[in-house]
Amino acid sequence: MAAANRIEADGIAPNNLLANGIAGHDIVDAAAIAAPDTPSAAAARRGASPAPLRLLTFSTLFPNAARPNHGVFVENRLRHLVSGGAVHSTVVAPVPWFPSGAACFGDWGRHARAPAEEQRHGILVLHPRYPVLPRVGMSVAPWLLYRALRPVLAALQARDAFDAIDAHYLYPDGVAAVWLGRRFGLPVVITARGTDVTLIPRYAVPRRLIGGAIRGAAALISVSDALRQDLIGLGAPPAKVTVLRNGVDTALFQPPADRAAARAALGLTRPTLISVGLLIERKRHHLTIAAMRQLPDFALLIVGEGPEQGRLLALIEQYGLGERVRLLGPRPHAELPGLYGAADASVLASSREGWANVLLESIACGTPVVASNIPGNPEVVRDAAAGLIVGANTPDGIAAAVRRLFAALPERDATRAYAQRLGWEETTAGQLAIFRRLARARPGLPEQGAGLAA
Repeated sequence: MAAANRIEADGIAPNNLLANGIAGHDIVDAAAIAAPDTPSAAAARRGASPAPLRLLTFSTLFPNAARPNHGVFVENRLRHLVSGGAVHSTVVAPVPWFPSGAACFGDWGRHARAPAEEQRHGILVLHPRYPVLPRVGMSVAPWLLYRALRPVLAALQARDAFDAIDAHYLYPDGVAAVWLGRRFGLPVVITARGTDVTLIPRYAVPRRLIGGAIRGAAALISVSDALRQDLIGLGAPPAKVTVLRNGVDTALFQPPADRAAARAALGLTRPTLISVGLLIERKRHHLTIAAMRQLPDFALLIVGEGPEQGRLLALIEQYGLGERVRLLGPRPHAELPGLYGAADASVLASSREGWANVLLESIACGTPVVASNIPGNPEVVRDAAAGLIVGANTPDGIAAAVRRLFAALPERDATRAYAQRLGWEETTAGQLAIFRRLARARPGLPEQGAGLAA
């Protein structure tokens, strides 16, 4: 079946892109890609000694030199997966490109500063560009990703064969990954992470394409049981979905050696709350700020960046909280342990989360949490040592939960011990089991071109 016909069957008519002048615009230099010199999967299958599984990790949510915190949770999981030597991965993390004359909104311009190729923690990461037109809508995004990534994968496959595609986020990444998997005869494992399951399927075209990706994927991973139930609601067979929660790096996230010094460095003199997350509406930082009016003895630190910054600063001024509430802006991932450790409790007021990594990070630093009552959070906060779930996701509910937590504040050692049971080992083992099963099921390398035609 021709590529256009296959895509149309999944709900996109690529010919509509011709009017915009971008159909077939592959913004890559495939010949310039240098694949790593590693044993091929085909050689591994022939040899007596098992060689590492060869994965292509594919996600638009992945850090780069220009945006080092972007999608860091995907990188963290991958780092632990490859650390044991059983898996080798090449990362393809596309970044958006805007045609000449297109308006760049918000912080999108930072994507342009991402290098074409970089090494991160010993992993080769490629950042090919794919075209994006603001305000056109998201329905064409999977097709644009597919068109831009097809020559990249062709160049990589010509150097060494992959065993599977490890895709993160259902839409548009997972949809494009399934199409690429068909094109190159590779099984695809998609990890669902949050709004790709809880929000995007509310739109008709993405929902239809997500349904196709669910059917086409060889396996699905969800980071919480709540997301697993949502995937089943979207049509995923229960046996196809494995829950593999995110873990926490307890070597990085640990209590500060000198907590008093960490507090002094931040000028903290009163009980302090911390909220870490993008300054976007769904993180609901405005609710935590409003709750501070009922917590006159507390200070609040907010770490992150985003389009809500102006609104939040205005609220702080409106409520007269300038002396007790501070926006610290974005901080490198390595600085977060010191910030968590200096605070007395973390607050996460989000309206939606898949698996909130910031909760486990805080807990690992000995700092208990107050988390919104949404699907996923109760799976993280299961014990009083970890903190508590608010009764109502309102300023009153947050303030009441903070007072309740501080009325019986857990020992910081007990909070830390809770997180130490939630490292990455179980998640890594679960991924290995899935990818090994898929590798064993492949009779051999299929001919290129299986599935989608060029």
